[in-house]
Amino acid sequence: APIRAAEHTLGLIHLYSGNPENPLDRGDLDFCLAVAGQMAVALRNLQQRETLAKGLARARSANDLLRSQLPGAGGLVGQTPSMVNLREQIALIAETDAIVLIRGESGCGKELIARSIHDRSSRRDGPFVCLNCAALNESLLESELFGHEKGAFTGASDRRIGRFEQADGGTLFLDEVGEMSGSIQAKFLRILEGHPFERIGGRRPVQVNVRVLAATNRDLEAAVADGSFRSDLYFRLQVAEITAPPLRDRKADIPLLAAEFLQRCVLKTGRRITGFTDEALLRLQEHVWKGNVRELQNTIERTVILCRNEIIREVDLQLSPLARRHPPETPPASDSPAAFSSGDAWQQQSLADVELTHILKTLEHTGGNKSRAAQILGIERSTLDRRLKRLNE
Repeated sequence: APIRAAEHTLGLIHLYSGNPENPLDRGDLDFCLAVAGQMAVALRNLQQRETLAKGLARARSANDLLRSQLPGAGGLVGQTPSMVNLREQIALIAETDAIVLIRGESGCGKELIARSIHDRSSRRDGPFVCLNCAALNESLLESELFGHEKGAFTGASDRRIGRFEQADGGTLFLDEVGEMSGSIQAKFLRILEGHPFERIGGRRPVQVNVRVLAATNRDLEAAVADGSFRSDLYFRLQVAEITAPPLRDRKADIPLLAAEFLQRCVLKTGRRITGFTDEALLRLQEHVWKGNVRELQNTIERTVILCRNEIIREVDLQLSPLARRHPPETPPASDSPAAFSSGDAWQQQSLADVELTHILKTLEHTGGNKSRAAQILGIERSTLDRRLKRLNE
């Protein structure tokens, strides 16, 4: 009995009788046809759901792209040598289908770099799918990446495709890739090597055609040395590498960025603000932007919301109290790594010990407030939790 949906044959049901004394009759055929009809409906619905899921991912990607092209969307703005060099690197890398590792501090625009590579590549008409690996715990991250079958775990009431399948034919951007657990790193590596994967709870191999762009603000070399990041995955990700310059290295671009963010905020809020005074722009250039371009964008948005003038003055700027115009030149605390006067004492602390000491001192400074400590350290709250867990093991 054929399993048919519309004019397409999806499969066949073969029913045999192994007993010559009990041959199949018309009733068996009718039963087989009825089962085939039900299976056709179920398979067709499953195909349509997967098609809709992929279409939704592409629609979201296109919507994000259109929003990024609006005036003031804060793309790769800048004329400093570091930005000119960055755009040249992007143009060269985009022509290939190579894996790219994007390095840089938090808030430097690593996702914008990834999107720019995608938009200039042969995959530009495919989906651009993003996932922050530090924002989810291990089990949720595995489900988000690879998908799961119905009943694979408690709460898995439906089959769900993962980000790799959503990005099929396009680009998958994985931020904070250095925060993956060892088991997920192993599965990720196999996909990068061209092997199929299985959804959680599934047995059918899934093959995808995806370009992977990965980003991190973590010292992967140190992570490889301490065993928290696989060396084979590290070398696999290093096919091509781009570094996003921090804002302190491109301060001449701050007026351009500020104007871009101002235009975006004005369109969103409807405020009648036309620009900045020279003093305000100078103050923005002198500020210590620990959160880089993201902090500058948030500052401009906060300023636009609270400003009552048509021109933003220096006094109107809503700068974060966490940074200062000039870093204070005070002697280091007696228990900080820089305070050691003896070379031997410095060598006795491993990199992990120094990192743990700095994190604990920051938590002490914030009274145990992890969210504020993460903001000071320039990382996500979930990343702080992961590092504390890893350093305390």
